[in-house]
Amino acid sequence: MAKDITYHWGDDHLVISLGNRTETRIRLLYLAEFAITTGMATIFILRAFPLAANPVRLTIAIGAAMLYLLASYRFLSRMFYSERLLLDRYGLNIIRRTPFMHHARYYDWNQMGVLHYTGKAAKTDHPLKGRTFDYFGFETHEHLVQNLHHDGNLCFIYDEEMVSFARGVYSWDAENMVHIMQLYAGSSLRLGPEWEHMLQEHEIDDAQ
Repeated sequence: MAKDITYHWGDDHLVISLGNRTETRIRLLYLAEFAITTGMATIFILRAFPLAANPVRLTIAIGAAMLYLLASYRFLSRMFYSERLLLDRYGLNIIRRTPFMHHARYYDWNQMGVLHYTGKAAKTDHPLKGRTFDYFGFETHEHLVQNLHHDGNLCFIYDEEMVSFARGVYSWDAENMVHIMQLYAGSSLRLGPEWEHMLQEHEIDDAQ
């Protein structure tokens, strides 16, 4: 389950901690991939013994060890991924962490394009969507593939590059987060036209 987004208001900054908001079913897919890959590596390494002086067996053992390392790297990077936003008067810093990586990039307000909400990437519906005989779950599979390769639900253009962030932040959480970002940044944060309707609904719900 995704943890709540947390906000920390400092004297001259705002920190938004998104954590890891990967859906449970996606986490189960990561676990299945890890189990299958390590299972294959175990079979290879068992077939490689005894190593003796056989270069083929030694190569198989090295390949199996590399599979173990790759599977562990991918699994831990996905399961312990976290994302944090730091806003100050000059711009936005997007910070991403895994057990093996720390990546931070700063974006100046004056050079940032308008902020858009993309949600889940639009796609052409599968022909079997809504049909009772979609026994193989093609529509569900396509949604899972989308989530596996999704970079984030908020985006803007910076130096002619598309910057996506806020992975796993949908609907109400995105509206609430951008509402607070706007309270801090004011006119420095420019929003796309889709936010007008979304934030109006948010303000109506707050008033009720």
